[in-house]
Amino acid sequence: MANVERLSISLSEELADMVRGAVKGGGYTSSSEVIREALRDWKLKQAAREADLERLREAWAQGIDDLENGRSTTIASEEDAKAFLDDIKKRGRERLAKLRMK
Repeated sequence: MANVERLSISLSEELADMVRGAVKGGGYTSSSEVIREALRDWKLKQAAREADLERLREAWAQGIDDLENGRSTTIASEEDAKAFLDDIKKRGRERLAKLRMK
């Protein structure tokens, strides 16, 4: 490995046992290899979390834009909610029927 920096880390007894067990089990040749793989997995998880946050930000912005431009429905009662859901179901069934006819 080129440009390797040696770091010293402290682990809880439980984590240290897990690292030693991974090496002892033959899946890894050294504790450094275990830690490197864990860090690579962490990096992927962080990237996925950032992507999720970006999608959430975009959905939030879309929702705000919809509200500001009148593309929303106000549901003020249980009756309004039922009517709204019934309408969604009706339109969904109609679309499905049209697709089945093709």
